[in-house]
Amino acid sequence: MKSKDFSTLQLPHAMLENLNELGFAEMTAVQEQALPFILQGRDVIAQAKTGSGKTAAFGIGLLNKLDVKKFRVQSLVLCPTRELADQVAKELRRIARFAHNVKILTLCGGTAFGPQLGSLRHGAHIIVGTPGRVLKHLDKATLHLEDLDTLVLDEADRMLDMGFIEEIEKVISYAKKERQTLLFSATFPDEIVELSASIQKDAIDIKTTSHESANRITEKFYETPRGEKLQTLVNIFSAFNPENAIVFCNTKIEADEIANMMQDKKIDALAIHGDLEQYERNDVLVQFANRSCSVLVATDVAARGLDIKELAMVVNYDLPHSQETYTHRIGRTARAGKEGLAMTLYSEDEAQSAEFYKNETRSFEAYTSLKKVNNFEMRPLNVTLVIEGGKKDKVRAGDLLGALTGEAGLLGDCIGKIDIYDRQSYVAIQRNQIDEAYKKLKDGKIKGKKFSVWIL
Repeated sequence: MKSKDFSTLQLPHAMLENLNELGFAEMTAVQEQALPFILQGRDVIAQAKTGSGKTAAFGIGLLNKLDVKKFRVQSLVLCPTRELADQVAKELRRIARFAHNVKILTLCGGTAFGPQLGSLRHGAHIIVGTPGRVLKHLDKATLHLEDLDTLVLDEADRMLDMGFIEEIEKVISYAKKERQTLLFSATFPDEIVELSASIQKDAIDIKTTSHESANRITEKFYETPRGEKLQTLVNIFSAFNPENAIVFCNTKIEADEIANMMQDKKIDALAIHGDLEQYERNDVLVQFANRSCSVLVATDVAARGLDIKELAMVVNYDLPHSQETYTHRIGRTARAGKEGLAMTLYSEDEAQSAEFYKNETRSFEAYTSLKKVNNFEMRPLNVTLVIEGGKKDKVRAGDLLGALTGEAGLLGDCIGKIDIYDRQSYVAIQRNQIDEAYKKLKDGKIKGKKFSVWIL
């Protein structure tokens, strides 16, 4: 039996079976090093890259000691962004399939307070949320932590970067002192070390980044006049023809402008940043994840925490403010052993700063080396259908699949990712089948009911 097998851990048989069904063949580096201590109830401070399996590491730990019969909040996971909180909650629900009636609730800003209040009244075992919204519920006494056994700070460095330290400290003041505290961070600046010392007891220090295989990323830098940046970006896409890409920029206004300008050049692009309403963010992220949008233009709110498993290219439209930000950005590509591309544009007045990025693996080239291709287009394979019915209407993925392949007569191969939210569902349909799928769903029924349908 290999030491990386989950079966070497003292875990319930049902959990081990579920992990096997989910494809958890063996432990990642962070899981192998952290889980034995987490299962012992020790505090852990772990440094691991995004995508290293840290969610499963703390998820297995907190679910292992969860008392389902005790209908109180026993675990709290704090995340820097709504996207990461949604991703973590989704992963915890997958791991929790081995047990019945585990209630996992997300509490994030940008969504209505009332429905969250209603959900809290029905109780929960695990809360996953952002510090501000969790604190608001604590202050209003709609959330109680007197039964909290495990506190997790996920991507703690990012939370500190976003100015959440005061909120985190206030949240912790509501929790009992006798608890297990797990802190995960991609980097260990002094502030993280200080935070650990103030909220953890004899924490086990784990660093797996040196053991994790380096991402296979081709990194290219192009000095580009500001007036040529957009065309250079188009030339990069035409030269390397990525299936999808994230373009990072430094401001929200710039994100919108770049997305609009690329659309004018027949490149399917959408912007995401902190000013979007929650439903707008959902629309954008669903389309990018299900291959209905080729390019996502993002501020650093999207640098971590987005559930994008396969990303072909990352582009820095401007030189990042720090090399740490650069590392986080390009770390979105080349996941799970795949190769990736990272392109960075910088203007003449940024040339001195660009010198700090030079090493033996990064190439610096003239923007004129990229050929301009006339009539270049970048269109995604899929288009997204939205159905105004979701979990609250008891709509399941199987219902939508059945409606599309049954009465609508579409082949299963034409249907992509299905995402179901509380009140809406999203289905990716191959572009050449979208009109037929829309007409059939619009005129037909799902589970015997009529739902509004539209194309994003």
